[in-house]
Formats: sequence, C-alpha cells, structure tokens
Amino acid sequence: MSTAQGARARARTEITAAIKDEARRQLAAEGASKLSLRAVARALGMVSSALYRYFPSRDDLLTALIIDAYDSLGGAAETAHAAVAGAGELDRWTAVCEAVRGWALDHPHEYALIYGSPVPGYTAPRTTVLPAARVGLLLVGIVRDAHGRGALAAPPLPGGLREEAARIAADLAPELPPEAALALVAAWAQLFGLVGFELFGQFERVVEERAPFFRHAAVRLAAGVGLPA
Repeated sequence: MSTAQGARARARTEITAAIKDEARRQLAAEGASKLSLRAVARALGMVSSALYRYFPSRDDLLTALIIDAYDSLGGAAETAHAAVAGAGELDRWTAVCEAVRGWALDHPHEYALIYGSPVPGYTAPRTTVLPAARVGLLLVGIVRDAHGRGALAAPPLPGGLREEAARIAADLAPELPPEAALALVAAWAQLFGLVGFELFGQFERVVEERAPFFRHAAVRLAAGVGLPA
C-alpha cells in the first residue's frame, strides 16, 4: 500500500469512528428510533452527501452500531471467561453472567440498542447473527464441557416439548442432550431478563443488594441447566 493509500485508509477509519461515536451520543440522548444521518452529519460539520459515502442509510449505521455492541459485549464475556479458564464449570458460568451484567451497566444505551425495544422499520441483517451469538456460545461450551466429563445433570424433559427440544439441540448444540439444550435457551433468556430488569428500573424498591442477588440468580440458572455445584 502506498503512503497516500495508507493515509486515506487511516482517514476513513478515523471518520468512520467519529460518525459512530456521534451516533452513540444521539442514541443516549434521543434513542435509536430517532437516529438521523442528517443530524449526525450536522453535529460533525459534514454535509449529508459526504456521510452517505460511509453509511448509505440509517439502517447501515444502526447495523454497524449493533455489531459493535455485540462484539464489545462478547469480548467482555470472553475476557472474563478466559480469566477463570481452569476453574470448574460453575465458576466459569458465573464469570460470564457477571461480565454480561457489568458490561450492560457500563454501556446502558448500547445494551438497550441490542436488547431493548425493536427499532421501528429496522430489520437486522444476518451479519449481526455471529456477533450476537458470542455469549451464547460461551455458555454452550461450558455446558458441553460438563456433559463431556459426565457431570451434567440436565433436568427432565416434559413430553410435550420433546420434539421442540430435539430441534433446538440440532440447531444450536448438537453435542448436548435435548433436555440440556432446552434448559440452556431458558437460562439464556432469563440471564438477559435479569440484566434488563436491573438496567431498566424494574428492581427499584424491590432488590437492594443487586450484585449478590444477581450472583445467586446466576448460580440458580447454572443449576437449572444441570451444571455441578
């Protein structure tokens, strides 16, 4: 790459980052539904036509922000998991859960973007799927390790859900028994439900000691999927 090409690439990277930073400020102030490319351009002193060379539409900018948020969350969870890589499955599980909570409390508007109300008129493309799966894949791997060494005590499976559980296992975790895959999906939903309740104020005047409460709940989620205590 020539010097001129390198300079152009750096400039594009810097401008792209500035656009996304301003968009995040607007998300915090106005919410995702009111995100406007014209408003972002105006705040940066750019003409709209120049910004469109970086993000052709509002949806393209939203997708970039969503992917960044999922990757930031996934990276935080993976770092926490790596720090306890030699521990038992329960400690690894709670480390991932607490990393999710910690990231959400530090990035409330980004969390709201990916786990809050859907943005009217926006449909996330498939490019968001893999970033969104990073936390789930960590949890699947922890349960898989327990199952592989014969330590997983998956809960019994109701007869009416046997076919659904088998489908979920085939799609998401073919190495696991269907009852474990079904319990994992429930635990994943409950994990983000707990975080959302805290972040969006539903625990006000209900739960005071939120960090120990969350840890207790994460341990109960682990028991629900059959991880050993």
